[in-house]
This record gives sequence, C-alpha cells and structure tokens, in this order.
Amino acid sequence: MGLLLFSAAALAAGPPQVEISNGALRARLYLPDAETGYYRATRFDWSGVIASLDSQKHSYFGQWFDRYDPKLHDSITGPVESFQAIGYETAPEGGRFLRIGVGWLAKPKEARVNDFRTYEILDSGKWSVRSGPDWVEFTQELPGTYIYRKTVRLVKNQMVLDHSLKNTGAAALDTQVFNHDFYMLDAQPTGPDLVVRFPFEPQPESAWHGPQGELRGNEIVYREELPKGATVSGWLKGFSDKVADYDFTVENRKTGARVRQVGDRPIARLNFWSIRTTVCPEAYVRVHAEPGKEDRWRITYTFE
Repeated sequence: MGLLLFSAAALAAGPPQVEISNGALRARLYLPDAETGYYRATRFDWSGVIASLDSQKHSYFGQWFDRYDPKLHDSITGPVESFQAIGYETAPEGGRFLRIGVGWLAKPKEARVNDFRTYEILDSGKWSVRSGPDWVEFTQELPGTYIYRKTVRLVKNQMVLDHSLKNTGAAALDTQVFNHDFYMLDAQPTGPDLVVRFPFEPQPESAWHGPQGELRGNEIVYREELPKGATVSGWLKGFSDKVADYDFTVENRKTGARVRQVGDRPIARLNFWSIRTTVCPEAYVRVHAEPGKEDRWRITYTFE
C-alpha cells in the first residue's frame, strides 16, 4: 500500500507496470514514466494505461495496433482518456499549452492543435503511484497548475475509475475529456457477432463512415466482418443532458463477453470509432475547476 517498488529484473523485462486482482478480475497496468514508460506521447493521459483485463472466462483489452512506438499518439491500450488541450489558440508560437494528464507542451507554428501529433513536453510535473492488491492510484502534480488524481479499483465484477482535478493555479481549468476504451472482447474481429447498445437512439451528427456498420434503433450492428483497413465511425447525436444516457453496453454474442460502461455526468459529445481489432464508443464529459477548487467524476465498467 506504499509507493510501488520494482526490481531491476522487472524493469529490464519491459516498461514499469503492476498487476492487480480481486479474484473475479485480473488487470495489468502500465505506469507513467518519462524515460521508460510504455506511453510517452501527448494525446492521452499517462495514468491508468490498461494493458489487459481478464475475468475467469473472457478478456476485454489488449494491443489493437500493429506498430508500437512509445511516442506515437495512439500506441496505447485499454480504456484511456484524452483531455482537450487548454490554451493552444491563445498561446504564441513557441509558447506553451496544457494537456491534463501529460503536462505543459510547446506550441509549434500550426494555428490549430493536432491530436495526432506528438508535441514537445516542457514540464510533465511529478508523478507518484500507490497501490494495493486490487487498486492503483496515480497522482500528477504540476506546480502552480493542478493536482490530477486517478484511481483504478476492482470491485467484484467491476472496474471503477475515479478522477479528481484540483486547480492550484490562478486561471480556471475548463476542458472536455473522453475515454477511448479500445475494447477487444476475447480478441475477436469486429463483425456481426458484435453489438453496441445505448439507452437512446443514436443518429449521425454528420457523415457516417463505413458501409459494414449500421445504426439500428438503439444499437450499432455490423453486416459483415471488417477487413483490415476498414473503419466504421462517426459523430453521434440523440443523447440528452441526463446522466442516465451515459450507459453503453458492448457485447460479443458469440463468446458471451459483455461490458457495460456507465458515467456519472452527462455526455457533452459522442463519437464512435471501430476497426477490425477494436470498438470504441467515445463519450466526452465536461471538466471544470475554478482556482482552488476540485472537480471529481467517475466511470464504472461491469464485466460479464
């Protein structure tokens, strides 16, 4: 229950990581480290990167991509979160902007932020990690800016992600954050066995990409198995401002693996993205903390 310690042999075997279990679920998580961490790019929050999560019957996450590079924007696994950049538009060229869970980043010449670019990190603050048998707590302290904390906890057949953001600076912190999820139920290819369900009827907000996927009532279904290189995706509408709409289920009807994802605040935006190896309902929520104040939010995953 103190700071995590790793042997030289464990470090030599790969990036810093830890395993937790409560008997029903077992998870392996990568730990943030600017020198040896599994993920060192700037799109996603460095905390709580889940390499794998398994029950006694099913697996839910894994490596969905072919090419790995620790500084590539999407070389990451599991339900990982990305905060929208703060202050990019108003920063001068060569100035700095903020991405929570990463730190202060250098602004290049481009006028608009590019989520698929890895930026120079000016200050990633101080990361610390504590753990117990079935939980891990990550804390990032960025002096004069914020204290961000994320706890991953296994409770029966659930994984609970608790977040807090305390503003230690002089300006308000206002952003949106989404969880990319990267579901890989039993490592099966995306196709007719897979279904994604919502408590509302999703409709395309703009273009819907991918003829293999279909919005049918309150579900997203697939007419055929996605070949490598194919994408089914689009921004969605149809949700309300009620918290109850943040309630998704992803199921593989062939293997019986199912996960339900529930948030504790309303959806601000909703994107859906899927390829042959992974399916990702991406719900954005607003995070806001005035100077000296703290914001808290939670996502709960139930695995069957």
